[in-house]
Amino acid sequence: MADSSRKSKKFVLLSPNRRLAPRTPIPQPKALPGHVGYLIFDGTKAIMASTDAKENTALLESNGARKAFEGADTEASKNYHDTRDIVKHGEEMHQSEGGFLKPLIFGGLDGILTSFAIVAGSAGGSLPSTVVLVLGFSNIFADALSMGVGEFLSSKAENEWILSERRREQWEMDNYPEGEIREMIDIYESRGMNREDAELVITTMSKYKDFFVDIMMAEELELQVPEEDHVQESMREGVVMFCSFAVFGSMPLLGYVIIPTLYPDLGEDVLFTSACIVTGIVLFIMGSVKSFFSSGHWWWCGMETLLLGGTCALVAYTIGQFVDGLLPEDE
Repeated sequence: MADSSRKSKKFVLLSPNRRLAPRTPIPQPKALPGHVGYLIFDGTKAIMASTDAKENTALLESNGARKAFEGADTEASKNYHDTRDIVKHGEEMHQSEGGFLKPLIFGGLDGILTSFAIVAGSAGGSLPSTVVLVLGFSNIFADALSMGVGEFLSSKAENEWILSERRREQWEMDNYPEGEIREMIDIYESRGMNREDAELVITTMSKYKDFFVDIMMAEELELQVPEEDHVQESMREGVVMFCSFAVFGSMPLLGYVIIPTLYPDLGEDVLFTSACIVTGIVLFIMGSVKSFFSSGHWWWCGMETLLLGGTCALVAYTIGQFVDGLLPEDE
């Protein structure tokens, strides 16, 4: 591959599996001075990309594609796609952190609401703070372990099922490619593409069997084929779920540990109030952080999470009071 420090502009044709093919001279596209360009086949499209390391690092850090989208700036989006480092990254640089958003948010919300439900139910039932601490911490860490293991096993099982479906599609493609090609043509035609164009596109893609099987998985079965390291990825999701549940779930209980140590004369009502304040703040922050991975405004995302979480907490407190009223008073 050409040295990026050279001034000459040469181009390399890459096949869909990203392997280098013999160099083929092509018409020189518009490029920035001092850059080396590469033509990459991405499915059925040829895309030009610059390989200037510093420029692409800046683009990655600033997340130009998302900023262009949020600002409805078509020119910025065009510039981003024209200069992104396709050779290095192989695909558009979307926010990869979003893959852990589900276990992070789900684990955190479940943890803090489970913990606060114990606090609110205990307060509604007039239970002492020692009972709150014992029930709270034992339940939080047991549930965190259960949630983490459950996330790992469920994610791993789903990926294994998807891979088994891919093996079936691969077998069908090996034994009766005409039928699979006809199915894909019908799918593309049903989505608005005319028959002639659908046949051209599908026939071209079917020349690359592994690539075409992945396309069939996405278009026919609406399944995303997992990466080769899907077991490690599932394990990471389980760890994120465990840590998120345990950390956020412990927060409503911290007031019951810290406040009695610093101010031993304060009553149970102050402890419950502190738990309510901490829970409200954390719920709002979690919702605001979620906005960085979506198009929603941080204020509304925070308020949404706060209101929904507050509703769950109110239900727990109300049930605690109701059950406490049904029980006979101690003599």
